[in-house]
Amino acid sequence: MLKTFDIVLIGVMTAMATVTYTIKHRAEVKLEEVHRLESEIKLEKDTIELLKADWALVVQPNRLERLVNNYSNELKLQPTLSTAIVQPSELPMLRSQLPPETVADAKDVSKDGGAKTASGKVKAAAASKNGDTTDAEIRKAIADVAAAPAPRPVAKAPSLLKRKKQEVDNIATGSVDE
Repeated sequence: MLKTFDIVLIGVMTAMATVTYTIKHRAEVKLEEVHRLESEIKLEKDTIELLKADWALVVQPNRLERLVNNYSNELKLQPTLSTAIVQPSELPMLRSQLPPETVADAKDVSKDGGAKTASGKVKAAAASKNGDTTDAEIRKAIADVAAAPAPRPVAKAPSLLKRKKQEVDNIATGSVDE
């Protein structure tokens, strides 16, 4: 009986040694991977520092002024006027800030088949096309439409509604995607 117990203990010790070696080997492989990743990170950081230094050299005012003087005949550059800078209030609205679109009621159609100009968006779109309206006036026209009670939707083809919405977004507000 003692020999059987000894053989079982030897088997258990061999299994434990095998498990211990496997765990040690996996830990060494993970450690090598960590060292490889750390060296890649260091290489990327060094590359970023090198690119920042290169950028600092490229955008030096003296260098840029020399380039402007050398290529002024070809580029025809002029200084930017302070009045040419756009204020944040003059920028077009983002699409997320636009009021929800409403479909014109059947009563809003005039005798000649066109929509009434009181609908706001059509008025703003027509004025914007002609260049008669500023962005502030267009925003006010859209705000007036948003403040008015929503008309009852008219059944139209989905493709027509989608096309009309794109036209209004692009023409009336000059809005941009976020």
